[in-house]
Amino acid sequence: MKLFKIVYWLIYPILIVMFMLIFDQLFETNNFIVKAGSSAVLAFILSPRKKIIQTEKGKIKQITWLFLREPIGLD
Repeated sequence: MKLFKIVYWLIYPILIVMFMLIFDQLFETNNFIVKAGSSAVLAFILSPRKKIIQTEKGKIKQITWLFLREPIGLD
């Protein structure tokens, strides 16, 4: 989890590139804007979110993701 806390922001660009490669293989469209737009939307939906939550101790940053069971707290 320590590595995920450091590189969680890299997941969004990695997902965009991965979806671009998948769409390039599956669909035979030459329109780059359609591939990039649909890849960006899917990557945005599946990327982790960073939330700031107010607690008794103060503000805490949390990372929530579709594939995580519990949110991860950042320092």
